[in-house]
Amino acid sequence: MAFENTIDVDTPVHDIRSEAIKVFEEQGFPTKKQEAWKYTSLNSILKHDYSVFPKEENALEYREVKKYFIHDIDTYNIVFIDGKYSSHLSQTTHDGIDVCLMSSALNKPKYRLIIENYFNKIATGDSLSALNTAFSSEGAYIHVPKNKLVEKPIQILHFSTGNESAVMLQPRNLVVIDENSHVQIIERHQSLTDNAVLTNSVTEIFAAKRAIVDYYKVQNDNENASLIDNTFIDQKQESNCSVHTFSFGGKITRNNLNFYQNGERIDSTLKGVTIIEDKQHVDHNTLVHHIEPNCESHQDYKGIFDDKATGVFNGKVVVEKEAQKTNAFQANNNILVSDKATINTKPQLEIFADDVKCSHGCTIGQLDESAMFYLRSRGIPEKEARALLMYAFANNVLESVKIPELKARINKLIAKKIGVNIGFEL
Repeated sequence: MAFENTIDVDTPVHDIRSEAIKVFEEQGFPTKKQEAWKYTSLNSILKHDYSVFPKEENALEYREVKKYFIHDIDTYNIVFIDGKYSSHLSQTTHDGIDVCLMSSALNKPKYRLIIENYFNKIATGDSLSALNTAFSSEGAYIHVPKNKLVEKPIQILHFSTGNESAVMLQPRNLVVIDENSHVQIIERHQSLTDNAVLTNSVTEIFAAKRAIVDYYKVQNDNENASLIDNTFIDQKQESNCSVHTFSFGGKITRNNLNFYQNGERIDSTLKGVTIIEDKQHVDHNTLVHHIEPNCESHQDYKGIFDDKATGVFNGKVVVEKEAQKTNAFQANNNILVSDKATINTKPQLEIFADDVKCSHGCTIGQLDESAMFYLRSRGIPEKEARALLMYAFANNVLESVKIPELKARINKLIAKKIGVNIGFEL
């Protein structure tokens, strides 16, 4: 294969890519025959003839894409346009920490030890991650050494301009946070065109002892853009990792989020808000693997579905025999605004330990009629009353967002999706 023979030839990654190609050839794209994909079909997005390697680089001006940045705070920025790095829109650094390009890390000797120890160590097993491993050439590389507080959030932004009639992007991110360090990361994939875009993204995150990682995913793409987001997180002793996923747009969005707790006194947080309409489809597939004792995990996903939108939540918590004193909480609550909207939810617990506190549950319903009556009786119009209840429904997910400017942005996106302008912020 031409690509295989021209990239990373003299690095350890070359052999990894060759193996990944074989894995994908054997497994192919997932189908609804597989239990984990029972409610999500990729047929509608795989019918396009995608360009895997966009030929031209399309320059963008900051004013054209400013609205997609969290621009009211100072951040490091790693920006890609049609899969190519945009230096003039980016702000990277090597001043005490490495916030740079995956291609640099893969091909420069000074990063070799990190690549050998971490690249593709947890993103293994499924065909889509293998496809990304085989063909990804660019993405974000973030390494924070011991005892560092990264003073500014890091934004990773991927833009698609529509140079090709249909394009498939395969970004690859590697995030390594060493002992006692803290980082905040915001990731966004945004199409600027009506052309078909399929993004198959893989992110590996390694949190060492007492590391803190706050990761935020903003998914508000257009109706012809689809995203398969594969995120794998390896946590060591006393680390604290949280991932907030805000899914407001796109044709098909599939979030595969996997936490592996390899140590004691670990805390893992998975939260999400989904608000979709028309025929949009969002699928959250989560795994928290409790391997050692005295750890906690908290999952809280809220969904609001209108028109013919479809939601899927497939959440699994596994507690190994050795993982005594585990505290695992999982909840998925949904509102169906339309009679034609659909939600398929399956919270799961697999517990092999006997001294644990584990709970899971889901709710599916419509807006509380008595609450609506209460608000209407106090002079609040129906549209605003509905919005107030939806805001309240999503509030406990938003309150744990630790970047105020991002919380304000998400608040505005929710208001826009609901179709009202409420004069307060959550």
